Amino acid sequence: MQKSKTEKTETTEKTKKTRKSFKQAFNESRDKVWAKKNERLKLHHSFKRSYREDYTRGLQAPGLVAHAMSTLKILRKNWKLFGGMILIIVFMNIVFVGLMSEATYQTVQDSIDESTEVLGYGEVGRLAKSGLLLISTVATGGLTKGMTEVQQVFAFLFGAITILVTIYYLRHLMAGNRPSIRDGLYNALTPLVSCMLVLLVVFLHMLPIFIFTILYSTAVATNFLAQPLYAFLFWLLGSLLILLSAYLLPGSILAVCATTVPGIYPMQAINATTDLVQGRRTKFIIRLFFSIVFMAVMWVIIMVPIIWLDLVLKQNFEFLQTVPIVPFILQIMTTFTIVYLTAYIYLFYRRMLDDPE
Repeated sequence: MQKSKTEKTETTEKTKKTRKSFKQAFNESRDKVWAKKNERLKLHHSFKRSYREDYTRGLQAPGLVAHAMSTLKILRKNWKLFGGMILIIVFMNIVFVGLMSEATYQTVQDSIDESTEVLGYGEVGRLAKSGLLLISTVATGGLTKGMTEVQQVFAFLFGAITILVTIYYLRHLMAGNRPSIRDGLYNALTPLVSCMLVLLVVFLHMLPIFIFTILYSTAVATNFLAQPLYAFLFWLLGSLLILLSAYLLPGSILAVCATTVPGIYPMQAINATTDLVQGRRTKFIIRLFFSIVFMAVMWVIIMVPIIWLDLVLKQNFEFLQTVPIVPFILQIMTTFTIVYLTAYIYLFYRRMLDDPE
């Protein structure tokens, strides 16, 4: 009996020690977490009123057009480096993903011809048809139509590789080095897993926009927006969803650039860039929107003449009917767009890092 009481006492003491050590470890972990949080820049993270002068942060950066043209100038100045990388990525896409088939492209042409005839416009001019072909091919997802799950994974992987290699080249060029194509393909892929995880976070931050798109399609199909009150409530909800994505996306997009820094983890990169973009979100969103518009103009300037030339050649030379000229150029333009947007965002990211404020 005495032995059992002793055992109970020892068990109770062990339990108390275990609880005490667990509580101590929990408190230490909590203190570490709060210490890290207190080191971060936190604006509007409480219910206390915040004033504009407390969160206004200036940024010495060139204008929209100057930034767009300076990015294009860097790519043009090092055209052999970036051009060689683009051709390698395009070749890998052709091998593992494939081009848009010429049959799909021909189907888009036939659909445009049938639509113009039904609407009574007759035979439209080649230049107008070229523009319609470009818009229809991009808008209907012709570049990705018919992809299997494996091909989509490869396409996502090659997109991440393009981003990492582009940032690697830009970092070394801005440091005064002369990297080769081989250096980028061999040495830039170390943070590939971190980059893909951050891109997954970017996708999650875009979910509110995707939800809004689905809700809008459903509302149009069911004539939900016919009632003024319902329309008001719908657009109010849609505005909140878009604002949520607009608040979350700048930090996660810039985190793609931050993941290329050696030794940084995905969440560390997201936290760091979220602090970096505090008070500058509007500037970043405006520049990102302008870069997309700038690339859209470049697509029209480059692709419309190429599609027009393709129409002329295939009408006069029968053996060119099955040659996928336009799909190949579209693949090059898609890769170039990824390279340009990555360079544009990275240069703005470096501007924020080097800014004295």
